[in-house]
Amino acid sequence: MTMLIDFALLFLVIIIAIAAVTLKDLLSATLLLGAYSFLMALIWVGMQSVDVAFMEASVGAGATTAFMIAALSRMTRWEKK
Repeated sequence: MTMLIDFALLFLVIIIAIAAVTLKDLLSATLLLGAYSFLMALIWVGMQSVDVAFMEASVGAGATTAFMIAALSRMTRWEKK
């Protein structure tokens, strides 16, 4: 059962990473990177590294996403071609 969850998380992380890189909407890409960090925190918990997971969730999914959204509020939302 845990192998199935590990593979599902790995699949989701890969899909989210590819989607975040290919999106032209910078706000959506930022939110996807926050989801990526949250899923990585779940992967760290599965690997019994709770301290690393806590830092990934707080810094990666929390603070970094908030800072990127704050920076995005000062620029255009859509990437130029």
